[in-house]
Amino acid sequence: MATTRTAKTHWEGNLLEGKGSVALDSSKVGTYDVNWPARSEQPNGVTSPEELIAAAHSSCYSMAFSHGLAGKGYTVEAVDTQADVTFQPGEGITGIALSVRARVPGLSEEEFQAAAQDAKANCPVSQALAGVKNITLDAKLV
Repeated sequence: MATTRTAKTHWEGNLLEGKGSVALDSSKVGTYDVNWPARSEQPNGVTSPEELIAAAHSSCYSMAFSHGLAGKGYTVEAVDTQADVTFQPGEGITGIALSVRARVPGLSEEEFQAAAQDAKANCPVSQALAGVKNITLDAKLV
């Protein structure tokens, strides 16, 4: 069954001085301020498209990783994933660094690394972000 999720953004003003808000409409979990300085300088309590992409990528990766290991018969105790999305004004998103730490009893380091790479390649958000030339992964079994 296909699902559709919706977010809406309201923007006022030009790019550099304007401001807006993004509402997570499907879940109704919140509305968040967004502006240019949050993308190109310091966040100062305001989010950015890149932070929202990082949230989507880290959560999707964790789900894909856990699912892949469960399919091989492993019980995942914990997966902690961080996604750092780099934005360069004038160039766009220039890289995403994924970092995963997981606790999976009975899993060898070799199997862990293979599963980590598989999740990176097959996570739907990773696939949607295939245009980003530099997506790296640092995976550690803990």
